Amino acid sequence: MLKRIAVLVSGGGTNLQALIDAQKSGIITSGAITLVVSNNPDAYALERAKNAGIDTAVVNKKECIGQADFEEKLIDVLEKNETDFIVLAGFMCILSENFTSKYSDRIINVHPSLIPSFCGKGFYGLHVHEAALSYGVKVTGATVHFVNEIPDGGKIIMQKAVYIQDGDTPEILQRRVMEEAEWIILPQAVEKICKESFK
Repeated sequence: MLKRIAVLVSGGGTNLQALIDAQKSGIITSGAITLVVSNNPDAYALERAKNAGIDTAVVNKKECIGQADFEEKLIDVLEKNETDFIVLAGFMCILSENFTSKYSDRIINVHPSLIPSFCGKGFYGLHVHEAALSYGVKVTGATVHFVNEIPDGGKIIMQKAVYIQDGDTPEILQRRVMEEAEWIILPQAVEKICKESFK
């Protein structure tokens, strides 16, 4: 039986698109994206989901009374969808232990560096690539990991290296890390986890 996947998004949804494409091309066969949830009603990722015929939901954090209310509403949406497995794809909200423990080993995230480098609180989006370039590392990449209450602290599932080139700016590097690493290992990790039965 296919695992029911919910993808949590906040912005443009390029990683979501990589997952949708991987499902179409047969890379992901053990699960199906049945829901895309955003904390941002204006996220372009919601359009991508609609274009692919995937159900969408919005849980706007700004309209919630604090973190507990936000997570309660999120859980409600996920339960109604009978979600087996959650993928964070550019989801810009930190989730508490209350949420992550409920879905232990059933939430994964992709981070645009080789964890443990340039990760944790404050390391998201372009900040990660700015830090890698200013530090002068020669190799960066992406990591898919399980999500727990520590930002970027869960067990690593997959990593892929990307070499830094002369003339890289944070924007150029961000794009290359997405194309050469994130969009490749995120679908592979989703298939791997869906294939293995959950505890």
